[in-house]
This record gives sequence, C-alpha cells and structure tokens, in this order.
Amino acid sequence: MEEDRLLATFVELADTLIDDFDVIDFLHLLVDRCVELLDIDAAGLLLADQHGRLQLIASSDNEVRWLELVQLQNDEGPCLEAFATGAHVGHPDLNTGRDRWPRFSVAALERGFVAVDALPMRLRGQVIGALNLFRSTAGELPATSLRTAKALVDVATIGLLQERSIRHQEVLTEQLQVALTSRVVIEQAKGFLAHRLDVDMDGAFTVLRRYSRAHNLKLAELAAAVISRQIDAHMLTAPTTKPRRR
Repeated sequence: MEEDRLLATFVELADTLIDDFDVIDFLHLLVDRCVELLDIDAAGLLLADQHGRLQLIASSDNEVRWLELVQLQNDEGPCLEAFATGAHVGHPDLNTGRDRWPRFSVAALERGFVAVDALPMRLRGQVIGALNLFRSTAGELPATSLRTAKALVDVATIGLLQERSIRHQEVLTEQLQVALTSRVVIEQAKGFLAHRLDVDMDGAFTVLRRYSRAHNLKLAELAAAVISRQIDAHMLTAPTTKPRRR
C-alpha cells in the first residue's frame, strides 16, 4: 500500500469537525479506503441506531450490501458477533464456517467470498458498529492489513464519537439557553403578578404554576402572555376559567 495514501486517509477520517460533515459519506469513505488500501475485495459497515439496533450504512458494492442484510435478517454473522463482543471476529474459510453462520456462510460463498473478518467500532466500553472485510481467497487476513484495518476503524470511531459528542453538547447548550431565557421571562411575570395581585414572589409563582398546569400551558409561554397582557393577571386566580386574551 502507498504510505502517502494511507496517511491521507487517516487525515480524512480524523476530520469530522467540518461544518458540512456528512456521516453517511464519512462511513462510505471508510469502506472505500479499506478496499483500496487493504488486502481485501469488499467491505461493508453496520452502525447502531439510537436503540442499539444495527443498521446497514455503507457497502463497497451491491453484493456486500445484500450479505449485510442477510446478517441482519437472520441475526447471524461476523458483524453481529463483533458488535456483541466488542472484539475482532474472523473466519479464514467459510466452507468450514457453516456450523457457525449457516445462512451467512452459504450466501457469502454463493457470491464468491471465502474469507471474512469483522472489526468492532469500539472506544473503551462503547461499541457503535462493526466493519466487515471480505476476501475471495481462503486464509487469514495478513497481519499488516489487520493492524491497518484496526487503526482505520479506531480513528473513524473516535472521529464519529467526537462529532456526536459535539453535536450533543450543542443541543445541551441550546436547551440551556432556552431554559435561561425562560427563567428570565418567568421572573418578570412573577414580579408583575406580585404587584398586580398584591402577593409575594412565591405566591405569584404558585399562581402562575397552578394556572399553567390547570390549562396545560408551558410556564414560559404563560409568563410571556401575562407580561404582554394577552392574559389578564386576575384571571390566574380562577384556574378553572378559560384564559381571556386581549
């Protein structure tokens, strides 16, 4: 394999912080580079969804796509084992692998694939998917190819989890900002109600909260309506009455 091409691939797989990051394209890149750089003939990748169920995400060709679906539909195969165990799973000759994966082995052999290796996309105790590497000749995957494959998968996994973490943090930050903004509006409404209803701040909040629950309104929305005079402050002391908007 060309060293420059391999190094360029590591850079590509590590760069998940670009603004237009596309996870599907990213995982197709991993599959394509494995076929290009390793001693294999085809590759496919399964990724776990939010419920922990594996889904087909990328494949180097339609034959592999069909084989990955065979694994999922029959709940058997190297990718599923690698995902479940978090460890490398392989078989050097699927002619002798029918006891282990009967349906998958037959399907793979019918399509000209004799050997397979599956690598988990794993970081510490978290496994998010698995990569299948197919070969048309029997035998163990060369040690150099296996080490390189593991390195590519590790870099891709770290990059993907990093991107997920950042996006998750963005969501948390947005939610926090919404919460802070809502709190300001609610505090303003409490002060307004305390003055209009001649109660203290705790009493104003009790009135606001009781009314929001009785009428299935969000606190922040009700507070904004009170401040903007869309709902009369005195209406909040009669929770069984529909709000009167102006």
